[in-house]
Amino acid sequence: MRTRRSRARISIAVVMVFAVVCIFFVRLVDIQLVQADELNAESHDKRAQSLVTYGVRGSIIDANGAVLADSVERYDITASPRNAFDRENATAVVTEALGRITAITGQDPTELMAALMADPAADFAYLAQGVTLEKFHAVRDLDIPWVYFELRPSRTYPNGAIAGNLVGFRNGGPGAGLEITEDECLAATNGEATYEKAEDGTMLPGSLVTETKPKNGGTLRLTIDRDLQWYVQQRMIQTVQQLGATWATAVVIRISDGHLMAVADYPSIDPNNLNDAPQNAFGSLAFSTPYEPGSTVKALTAASLIDAGVATPASQVVSPYALTLEDGGVITDALYHGDENLTLAGALVESSNTAIAQFATWLPAQQRHDYLTAFGFNDYTEVGFNGESSGLVHPADEWDVRTNRTVQFGQGLQVTSVQVASAYQTLGNGGVRMPVTLVEGCEWPDGTVTDLPSTEGRRVVSESAADQTIAMMEMVATSSSSAPNLQIPGYRVAVKSGTAQVAEDGGYARDKAVLSYAGVAPADDPQYAVVVTAGVPANILSGVMAPTFRDVMAHTLTTFRVAPSAEPGPDLPLRW
Repeated sequence: MRTRRSRARISIAVVMVFAVVCIFFVRLVDIQLVQADELNAESHDKRAQSLVTYGVRGSIIDANGAVLADSVERYDITASPRNAFDRENATAVVTEALGRITAITGQDPTELMAALMADPAADFAYLAQGVTLEKFHAVRDLDIPWVYFELRPSRTYPNGAIAGNLVGFRNGGPGAGLEITEDECLAATNGEATYEKAEDGTMLPGSLVTETKPKNGGTLRLTIDRDLQWYVQQRMIQTVQQLGATWATAVVIRISDGHLMAVADYPSIDPNNLNDAPQNAFGSLAFSTPYEPGSTVKALTAASLIDAGVATPASQVVSPYALTLEDGGVITDALYHGDENLTLAGALVESSNTAIAQFATWLPAQQRHDYLTAFGFNDYTEVGFNGESSGLVHPADEWDVRTNRTVQFGQGLQVTSVQVASAYQTLGNGGVRMPVTLVEGCEWPDGTVTDLPSTEGRRVVSESAADQTIAMMEMVATSSSSAPNLQIPGYRVAVKSGTAQVAEDGGYARDKAVLSYAGVAPADDPQYAVVVTAGVPANILSGVMAPTFRDVMAHTLTTFRVAPSAEPGPDLPLRW
């Protein structure tokens, strides 16, 4: 009897064990086979952490390869509040750790504690962003288990303020300059990777998987020469200080191809230190700020008259101090004088408003308007610079009696310094305007080059008209009152000054003006055009700008080793 009961108990036990094993087996099959994919995905989601793999933004370099903008490694310091406070005496330990971190980063430890306490159960909080490689190494060496690091590429500008207004910036704010307009070339494409993390948030060895590879940006090569740019910027700072001007620009353009070799602005910025920059420095005034150019336009008027066949350098008018217009208005010259018998060349040398106003009537208004726009006025340059202005030349049918005359000596229209430089490049290039160029191209990591500039010129005036105008402008450098401050030993210079009162409240302010000089050299074989401009100086005598023009042009000629002039200049009749 006992034997049968024992056997029954054993049988029941075996059945129960078998049933339990079956249950475990079924559950195991369900977990490892039926639900395997789903459970693995859930487990991976809990362990997996996404990671951005950064591409490198492209560099901006000058014509010779000098780096103006580059990318550097910066790091974000992050923390896991949950892991930081999940220990004994946590607050004291965390406080001590934050003190060690902020001794390196220079931050306020109370602010970092507040960032951690905002959500103590969270796995992520920022402690510092964009720290240098040196600080990253120092904090990492503290070996704090709940502190982590993420790479964050950042921009640096090794040459500081040199070409800062052109290069622009990306760090802080929406950016400016070429960093914006050429983003298609410079921008990198970030990739993505994933890794599995342990309970304390650290990466499990061997778990990093690259999902998408990053792509680096291209290298943007400019036409600018860094060393010349530095000199021109420094010279314009001196000019502003000497004149007490509020702003200034200088442009150096190569005549053969329209390449901008230097574009200087005052005020300017150091992209590494934007906090100290004035508000009107975020951009390039040479592109963005139009002004009435004054008498520098007289050279373009002369070229137009000669090209149209209605005048020559020897054409004659009687130039009074004051010229009465058809509507009773009056145009005057800058300084009082009696009637003068001036040639067209003499009108440029003496910078006579009344003489040019008379010559202007020899050509219909619409034709004169079309010449001005053909020189590049009233249109954006090919550069397409961020914030660029097109200037303003009103339609000829909107010109009143006064504007019909004054526009030919630079009043009643607005232009930018780069537009004036382009117009003088046209005169120096035998009447052919080349596209204004600031970017030579974009070189991609695989060696291909895109964004090559156009090399197709457009004729504005005949070669003869351009050459005759250059010859008349040479007389300014040899025979005008400013001649001693314009001459460069060994080189023939062709130049024209400009003084324009500032339009204000429907009239012109007597005590506000824009001063400028524009010219080319060597006059016998023009290689470079230079335009220097100073806005609203305390001293409004244009002659004080002559040394600035001379110095910038002389430095340009020596920088590029331009051969001196081989023959003496012309001696044109200025009076009759």
